[in-house]
Amino acid sequence: MAVNRRLKDVLSRRAMFILTILSALVIVLIIVGLYLKARPILGSKPLGELLFSTRWRPLKGQFGFFPFIMGTLWVTGVAVFIAVPLSLLSSVYLSEYASTRIRRLVSPLIDILAGIPSVVYGVWGILVVVPLIKDHIAPLAKTFSTGYSILAAGIVLAIMIFPVIINVSVEVFRSVPDELRDASLALGATRWQTVKRVVLRKALPGVIAAVVLGISRAFGETMAVLMVAGNVARVPHSVLDPAYPLPALIANNYGEMLTIPLYDSALLLAAFILMLVVLLFNVLSRLILNRIERGIR
Repeated sequence: MAVNRRLKDVLSRRAMFILTILSALVIVLIIVGLYLKARPILGSKPLGELLFSTRWRPLKGQFGFFPFIMGTLWVTGVAVFIAVPLSLLSSVYLSEYASTRIRRLVSPLIDILAGIPSVVYGVWGILVVVPLIKDHIAPLAKTFSTGYSILAAGIVLAIMIFPVIINVSVEVFRSVPDELRDASLALGATRWQTVKRVVLRKALPGVIAAVVLGISRAFGETMAVLMVAGNVARVPHSVLDPAYPLPALIANNYGEMLTIPLYDSALLLAAFILMLVVLLFNVLSRLILNRIERGIR
C-alpha cells in the first residue's frame, strides 16, 4: 500500500513537471516559429533597411518598418505618459490612505477595467475620444485633426493599462514593512512625507517593474489601437498625427494579398519583433520583482 502511494506520488510529480515544461516551451516554439517564417525576408533584405526604411510598398518589394515602429513607440509613449502618474497616485491612495470600505469598493471596479474586451475600448474611443480631439483639442492647438490620432490611441491605451500598473503597485506598496512607516511617523514626518521619502523609495524597484509590465501590455495591444490610431503608414511628428502601430499592421493585412512575394514573411517579421520586445519587458520586470522579494526577505 505504501509502495503504491509512493509510486502515485512520483508519477503525479513527474506528470506535473512535464506539463510545466511544455507550458514554458510554448513561448520558445512561438519565437522559433515566427523566426522561421521571417527568415525569407531576413535573407533577402538587409536588417537595417527593414528597420529604418520609411517605404512600405509591398507590390514593389519595399518593406520599411520604420513608420510602424515609430507609430508603436509614439502610441505607447503617450499611453505611459498618461497612465503612470494617474496609476501611481491611485495606488498610493489605495494602499496608504483609503479605508477598507473604499478599497473593497474600488478594487473590483479596477479589476473590471482589466476584463473589458479591447474592442469595447475601441468603440468607446471612436464615440467619445475621437470627436473630443477633432472638435475641441485640435482647434485649441490651432490645427486640423480627424481625431483618429496618436493621442486618441494613447488615451484609450492608457485606460487599458491602468489595472496592470495599479494592481502591481498596490501589492508592492503593501509589501513595505509597517515598521518603516511607524518609525517615520514617530520622528514627526507627515503621512505624505512618509509616503514620499520612505514608502516610494523602498518600493521604487517594484514601481519600475509595474511600469515595465504596463509598457509591455501597451506595446502589443491591437484591436483598440487599430480602431482609433488612424492607420496611416508614415512617420508621425505630433500626437495629433495618425499612426500605424505594428500590431495594427499585422491585424489589418495578414490573410490579404499574401500571394505577394515576401509579404507574409514581412508581417511575421513584425510579429517576431513584437514578441521579442514584449518578452524583453516581461523578463526585465520579473528580474526587478525578484530583486524586491530578496530584499524583503
